[in-house]
Amino acid sequence: MAGTNKEINAYGRQLTQIEIDAKAHRDLVGGLWDEIGVLQINFMKEHGLAPGHDLLDVGCGALRGGIHFMRYLDSGRYYGMDINQSLIEAGKNEIHVAGLIDKQAHLLVNAKFEAHLFGKCFDYAIAQSVFTHLPINHIVRCLAEMRKVLKPTGIFFATFFEAPSAAYLDQITHTSGGIVTNYDADPFHYSFAEFEWMAKVTNMQVNLIGDWNHPRNQKMLAFRIREREAG
Repeated sequence: MAGTNKEINAYGRQLTQIEIDAKAHRDLVGGLWDEIGVLQINFMKEHGLAPGHDLLDVGCGALRGGIHFMRYLDSGRYYGMDINQSLIEAGKNEIHVAGLIDKQAHLLVNAKFEAHLFGKCFDYAIAQSVFTHLPINHIVRCLAEMRKVLKPTGIFFATFFEAPSAAYLDQITHTSGGIVTNYDADPFHYSFAEFEWMAKVTNMQVNLIGDWNHPRNQKMLAFRIREREAG
């Protein structure tokens, strides 16, 4: 694994309550707490998110983006899911501090992207800095699960580090942020062609949005259910 940058997340590590109280979770999820939180809500609003929509935040962590989404959405419309129990607990602290308890957020700890456990279908979903830490088989699982819970017109946005071609074995140093990414180690890079294949095998379709002003040069994708399935 290359580098010592914050983009390499130890997302399996459970924080202690002392660490949560000291807001160590803000660094564990990659830092840039305020900047990337605001970036996410602004992006989603620009791409159609309205207060009455149901939003799924995949890999929500300690709610870096979630706090902003909750503040904007109607009560009960925000759903967050993460593998790390301690980050969800830290997120609950953030909700309390932000005075957003009345927004009735729905939070789930789950390691397999099983969003159907919420019993909802979603207008929008977002995975910010999730695919950057996952091998292909985990991304395919995520897309297969998202297809189950997106509404026919729903969109799933996801960020990634872009490689110039498929199976790009060399490391890439991204000029913005200086992140070093890898073919087969966290943080990962992928080509758009590889995401087209992943979308195809999960009966999804994908468009490349590309740059969205992410400070570490992550690019944005938009996944939808294939038109013949969306009916």
